[in-house]
Amino acid sequence: MKIYTNKPKLLNQKVFERALELTDNQVEGVTVGISFVSKAKIKKLNLQSRGVNKATDVLSFPMFETKKKATLKNFVSEADPLTKELEIGDIAICLPVAKKQAKLYGHSLTREINFLALHGFLHLLGYDHLNQRQEKEMFSLAENVLSSLSITRGENV
Repeated sequence: MKIYTNKPKLLNQKVFERALELTDNQVEGVTVGISFVSKAKIKKLNLQSRGVNKATDVLSFPMFETKKKATLKNFVSEADPLTKELEIGDIAICLPVAKKQAKLYGHSLTREINFLALHGFLHLLGYDHLNQRQEKEMFSLAENVLSSLSITRGENV
């Protein structure tokens, strides 16, 4: 698992590895791009991609149309033949919104950023929260990943 990002110190690599493990998506060469952007940039991306003209906390841009049951094993043939990397998509996180939310929710910026990155990552793996059942499943999985790595709410405020 490799993360391409403009702020590597803000991310915990183990979050993504644990998510791949718990979702049965452990394949060689998985890569993801994570960019930390301004409110203006995420607002523009949100308008272009979703038709919503406001800033948000995180956006995902998957390379594949995945379903939860269709694991990354179904896409290994899409890996770059030279680098062997399987790029699954990109995630944009708005750092100013993340900072505001961390304060609002009473936990560390580290926890908020890793939650948002994981949330975006789960979208790249085909998870969504369009209804209550999906939302419960996705957020439960995210909480399981974070708590297993001791990235908990209310820490290091």
